Amino acid sequence: MRTEQPDGSAGDVDYGVIGRSYSRFRQPDSRIAALILAALGDAKSVLNVGAGAGSYEPVDRDVVAVEPSASMRAQRPQHLSRAIDAVAEALPFPAHHFDASMAIYTVHQWSDVQRGLQEMRRVARCNVLILTCDPQEVQSFWLNDYAPEVLAAEARRYPAIDLTVAALGGACRVIPVPIPLDCQDGFNEAYFGRPEFLLDADARLACSAWSFVDAATAESYVEHLRRDLESGTWDDRYGDLRHRPSYGGSLRLIVSSP
Repeated sequence: MRTEQPDGSAGDVDYGVIGRSYSRFRQPDSRIAALILAALGDAKSVLNVGAGAGSYEPVDRDVVAVEPSASMRAQRPQHLSRAIDAVAEALPFPAHHFDASMAIYTVHQWSDVQRGLQEMRRVARCNVLILTCDPQEVQSFWLNDYAPEVLAAEARRYPAIDLTVAALGGACRVIPVPIPLDCQDGFNEAYFGRPEFLLDADARLACSAWSFVDAATAESYVEHLRRDLESGTWDDRYGDLRHRPSYGGSLRLIVSSP
């Protein structure tokens, strides 16, 4: 059954609330985009499922976007096509209608992940791409020392990689995605070497896992991080990350071939 939020968001987060700063902080990073484009291969028609504001949507292909959240559809830039109000679990297209389908940072929002992935496989003639996080690696990030309930919520929401692979039919490549130090896409791990960004309420708002803790808890987490940054404790423990070109976190690109 579809779980629907007030603005049409399908899942456990109301993007009418948290989406206001999303397009400002969640800009596509060119290095992650290059991996996605390479995995699309020579696909000319692409379905983008859970397309949000259009991050990582290729502009050199014929793209159809599906997005149930009205607030996210409204944030799509004018150079992209308008998104269709629909959900992954019931894609309104015939079988093999597109060369490829893609889903970027969205599978954890779906009410029935297996059905949504099967739908993506059904409508695509060739590759299906899923950019997601490995829930077994999420809590290895240093932020777990400061905001454990945030990362616990994130780990609970992401489907296991092996379940995702199985739902897509099993013929998949699972590609670890390095996260650049200056990553333009502001998810939690993107700030691995720039912890000050997580002191910004709008930056945190663009990471949906923060919405799963109450305001007082979130503020206590932020104050802990602020104190450790001011005292130098964070740098004593993790300061080498400020100079690391990339971070091997939980980000994964799953590519299913027919």
